[in-house]
Amino acid sequence: MSAPLSSPSRRRFVAAGGALVLSFPLGPALAADKPGLPGSLKTEPMLDAWIRIDAAGAIAVCTGKAELGQGIKTALLQLAAEELLVAPSRLTLITADTVRTPDEKYTAGSHSMQDSGTAIRHAAAQVRVLLLGLAAQRLDVAAAQLRVADGVITAPDGRRVGYGELLAGQQLHVRAQPQSTLIDPAQHRVVGKPLQRIDIPAKVSGGAAYVHDLRLPGMVHARVVRPPAPGARLLALDDATVRQRRGVLQVVRDGSFVGVVADGQYQAIKAAAALAQACRWSAAPPLPDQRALYDDLLAAPAQTTVIARQGTVGTTSAAGTPGTSARTLTARYRRPFQLHASLGPSCAVAQYVDGSYTVWTHSQGVYPLRTALAEMLGVKEERIRCIHMEGAGCYGHNGADDVAADAVLLARALPGRPVRVQWMREDEHGWEPYGPPMVAEAQATLDPGGAIIGWQYQVWSPPHNARPGKAGNLLAATHLAKPFAPPPAKPIPQPEGGGDRNAVPLYALPNLQVTHHFLPRAPMRVSALRSLGAYCNVFAIESFMDELARLAQSDPVAFRLRHMTDPRAQAVMREAADRFGWQAYQRKPGRGRGYAFARYKNLGAYAAIALEVEVARESGYVRVTRAVAAVDSGEAVNPDGIRNQIEGGILQSLSWSLCEEVSWDALGITSRDWAGYPILRFPQMPDRVEVHILDRPGQPFLGTGEAAQGPAAAALANAVADATGVRLRDLPLRRERVRAQL
Repeated sequence: MSAPLSSPSRRRFVAAGGALVLSFPLGPALAADKPGLPGSLKTEPMLDAWIRIDAAGAIAVCTGKAELGQGIKTALLQLAAEELLVAPSRLTLITADTVRTPDEKYTAGSHSMQDSGTAIRHAAAQVRVLLLGLAAQRLDVAAAQLRVADGVITAPDGRRVGYGELLAGQQLHVRAQPQSTLIDPAQHRVVGKPLQRIDIPAKVSGGAAYVHDLRLPGMVHARVVRPPAPGARLLALDDATVRQRRGVLQVVRDGSFVGVVADGQYQAIKAAAALAQACRWSAAPPLPDQRALYDDLLAAPAQTTVIARQGTVGTTSAAGTPGTSARTLTARYRRPFQLHASLGPSCAVAQYVDGSYTVWTHSQGVYPLRTALAEMLGVKEERIRCIHMEGAGCYGHNGADDVAADAVLLARALPGRPVRVQWMREDEHGWEPYGPPMVAEAQATLDPGGAIIGWQYQVWSPPHNARPGKAGNLLAATHLAKPFAPPPAKPIPQPEGGGDRNAVPLYALPNLQVTHHFLPRAPMRVSALRSLGAYCNVFAIESFMDELARLAQSDPVAFRLRHMTDPRAQAVMREAADRFGWQAYQRKPGRGRGYAFARYKNLGAYAAIALEVEVARESGYVRVTRAVAAVDSGEAVNPDGIRNQIEGGILQSLSWSLCEEVSWDALGITSRDWAGYPILRFPQMPDRVEVHILDRPGQPFLGTGEAAQGPAAAALANAVADATGVRLRDLPLRRERVRAQL
C-alpha cells in the first residue's frame, strides 16, 4: 500500500524540487500560534510553507486560499514578486491543496488578501533577507552592498549568484519573525500596478480553466438521482434494466443515495433518467406556504441577542426626553431565498486507489471538506487529498462540496477509475444551499434640526454558514442508509457576524440598539451566499438613511456625511458623489439617482455607489443606466483586480435585487431552470460602470470581494424611489412588483 497522501514522506516527495524541501509542521508545538505574526503566518509560521525555491531557481508560492474568479492568483503573485525582487512571470502559484499548501480553512469573507496576502508578503520579504544573508557569506560582501535583480544577487565586483544556487543543500524551514523588512511602497515596481490576470486567458479562449474541463486517463462519468423533494426516502429500486444499458458500469445505492456510473457523460445522463423512473419514494413533508415566508420567520423560535447598544435607547430629542418637534420613522425590509445560480453546475472528479482518495474540487475549503469526507467515508483524513480547481461560478457555499461527496461515494464503487460527477441544472437549482431569507426593521428619531438622535434596528435571519467540516453538512451524507445529521446551527459571532453582518451602522449615532434574532432552523437548506447578511442589512440601513434624509428635507449624501466621523469613509463617500456628478445631476422624466455607502463588516473595504435608473411605469421595468463606485481597500495590489471585483459585485447585486428569488410549492422547488429563476440579462446591464480606487500604500489590505453587494442594492432602491416617488422595501424589485406599486 502506498504511503498516506498527507504523511511527512509524501509531503516531502511531492513538494521537493531540488534544493529547498517543503516540509510542513505536523506537531502541536510547531503549529502553535506565535503572537504577533502577521496574517496566516499565525497558524502556519514556517517560511517554506509559503515560498519554495528549487536548485534551478524556480520559485513556487503557496496559498491555502482558492481562486474563485476574484483574481487572487494574480495579486498574490504580485506581492511575492515585489518582495522577492523577481518578475511575476518567474513565479508559479500553488493554491488550496491538502498535500501541498497551508491550511487556511475557507476562502470566504473577503479574507484572502488580509490573511494569505499578508502572510505571503511577509514570508517573501523574510526569504529575501535570508537569501541576501547567504549571498553575503558566499561572496564575502556586506549584504547592504549587494544588488538583487530577478532572482540574481550581484556583488559590486560583478560576481553573481542565483537564489537556487544559494539554497543548494540548505533548507528554508525557518520560523517566521513578527517583523519584516518590506520593500518601501515608494519603490514598488509590481504592487499597485495593473497586471493582466493569469486566470483569464483560458476562460475567454475556451481553454481548460475549470474543474469541469478536467479530463484524466480512464475517466468515467456519473450522475446522482435525488429524491423528488427534501425529506423523501427511497423505498424500493428496481435497477436491473438500468444495469443492462449500454455503457453502464455501476449502479450505486446506499440508503436513499442513488447514482450511476457510465463510460460517457451522455450514457450517464440517460441512465440516470431511467434510474429515476425505477425509484419508489416515500411521501415528503409538504413545504410551507411561500406567501407566509416572512410571517413564519417573525414567528419562528429565535435566539435573541443585543449586539450593539449605546446611549439611551428610545431617546426622541436632543435633551433625552420626548420633544414636540421630534419625528420618528419605522420601516421594514425583506429579502427572499436566493440562489448562487452558478453558470456552471457543480462538478467534481474523484479517484480511489489503494485505499486512498484524490478529489479535484471547486470547494472553497479543501481542508474542511477533507475532514467532512473522512467522517462520511469512515477513513482517516490522511487517506484523502483534496485539490482545488476553479468552478464556473461560486462566491459562497454552493453545491461544490456536495458534488465532491457524490464523486467519492461513486469512486469507491469503481476503484482505480477517475469518476467525474457534474450536476444537472435542476440539481443545482433544487439542491444547493440557498442564501437565507431575512427581515430587517429599523426605527429612528430625528431632532428638530434633522439629526438622528435615536436608532433601533432588528434583524431576523436563519443561519448563513453550513459549510462542511462535518459530514452532516454534505447533502449525500444525509441520504445514506446510516445518515449523518446536519450539526446544530450557530450564529457567527460579531464583529464579522452572519445574519447580523453589517447590522451595526458605521454612522455616529448617540443612542442606538441593534438586535439579532437568530433563527436556528430554516424551512429549506441554507448556507453562505456572497456577503452573507451584509447584503440585506446594508440594503435596509441605506434605504432607511435615504428615507430619513427625505424626512429631514436633506440631500441624501449630505445627510450621510453629517452623521459620519470616519475620515476614510468620508473620502470614499465624497469621491463617489463627485465622480457621479451628484450636485450637477439633471433630472429627466422616468429617471432617478440613488446613493449608498457601507464599510464591509465595519472592518473591511469602504465602498460608496451612486447610480442612475430609468423606470418604465407602464411595465415596471427597471434598468440601471450608469453606476459610479468609489472604494478604499487599503493598499491596492492590483487596481484592475479591485475594479473587476467591484464591477462584478455591482452587477451580481443588481441581478439579485432586480430578478432573483427562489420559488416553491408544497411539493418542492419550482425555480429549477433559468425560466423559473431568471438572472440579469444583457439588455438590463448598465451602459457604464465606473470604479474609482482610493489607494492607501502601506496600509493593511481590507478585502474587496463583498464590498459592493449591499451598497448596490440600496442605491438601486433609492434610485427607483427617486424616479417614481414610491419606496419599495421588498427584494427583488421585479417588474411585476414595481408595476403593482406604481
